Amino acid sequence: MKAMIINAYGSSDVFEAAEIKTPDIRTGHILIKVAATSVNTVDTMIRQMGKDLPLSPDLPAVLGMDFAGTVTAVGEGVAGFSVGDEVYGCAGGLADLQGALAEYMLADARLVAHKPKSLSMREAAALPLVGITAYEGLIRAGVSPGQKVLVHGGAGGVGHIAVQLAKHMGADVFATIGRDEHVALMEQFGVKPINYRSESVADYVEKHTGGAGFDVVFDSVGGANMLKSFEAAGLNGQVATTVSMLEIDLTLAHFKGLSLHVVFMLIPMLHDHKREQHGEILAKLADIADAGQLQAVLDNHAFSLEQIGEAHDRLASGQATGKVVVSV
Repeated sequence: MKAMIINAYGSSDVFEAAEIKTPDIRTGHILIKVAATSVNTVDTMIRQMGKDLPLSPDLPAVLGMDFAGTVTAVGEGVAGFSVGDEVYGCAGGLADLQGALAEYMLADARLVAHKPKSLSMREAAALPLVGITAYEGLIRAGVSPGQKVLVHGGAGGVGHIAVQLAKHMGADVFATIGRDEHVALMEQFGVKPINYRSESVADYVEKHTGGAGFDVVFDSVGGANMLKSFEAAGLNGQVATTVSMLEIDLTLAHFKGLSLHVVFMLIPMLHDHKREQHGEILAKLADIADAGQLQAVLDNHAFSLEQIGEAHDRLASGQATGKVVVSV
C-alpha cells in the first residue's frame, strides 16, 4: 500500500513516499481504508523531537493519529463494526502503532466509533484527538448548566471544539482569541470573544464576572499561560489544561483553592489503559455533531497525502484556523 514514511526525525521534508505492506487483520482490531487524516501539534512534535519524546515510534515510521475512513476487514472478537462501515478515531502514529498517513490503517476497535453521519470524511478526521481532549477536560472540570466557562485559544484545534461542547453542556461560554477574524467564528458558536492582546485578565474578569472569576477555565494554550488561567478562575474554581510540561508557581492556585486537571489523551493508546472510553466518547461526539451542536472547522488550505510536509508547515505557521486536514 501507499504510505508517507519517515526514516529520520527532523524538519518537515523528512517525509518520503513508499510502498509498504498492508497490515494483516488481528483479533480485536479493524482494518480501515483511510480517506482523510488531520495534523495535530503532537504529530509535529514527534516528527521534530524523535526519541526525546517517550511516545515517538521507532524508525521507519508512519505518523498520523486521527483518521476517518471505511472498514475493510473485521478481526475476531470485534462487535459493532462491519465491512463497509464509515468510522473515525485516533488510533496510531505513536509508539508501536502505525499511523494514518497510509492507504490502510489497523486500529484497535475500542478506539474507534461510527463516523458522524452529518460530517464529511475530512470533517470527521478533524475531530478525534481534539474532540476527546476537549470532552475529557470539560467533564473532569465538572462543567454544568449556568456556569461561566472561559476557553483559552478558542479558535484553535482543541479550543474551537471545547467552546462548542461547553455550550452543549449549558454553560455561558467565553473564549480568548488573538485575531479579529476569529470574532465572527466565536459569535457563530454563541461564544463571547475576548481579545487577549487588548484586554488584560483583570479587565475581562471584571467585565464578564464582576471580578468573581470564571467557574471553569479550559486552557488549550497551557505552559506559562496557566498563570493567566489561575488569575481568571474564581475561588474553588476548576482549571483544565492540555500543556503542563513546565515548572510553575502554584501559589495563586493554592490561595484560590483551585483544582487543576491535566489532560493527556494519548494515555489509552500508549498504555492500553481503558481504551474503550475513547470509543465511547467518540460515539457521544458523533451524536452531538448529528444533533447540529458540534462542527469541525477546517483550515482553508487543503493537502494531499504527498503534501504532508506542507500540512505540517501550515500548522506550525500559526496561521491556520481550525484543523489542517490531509486527504489520503
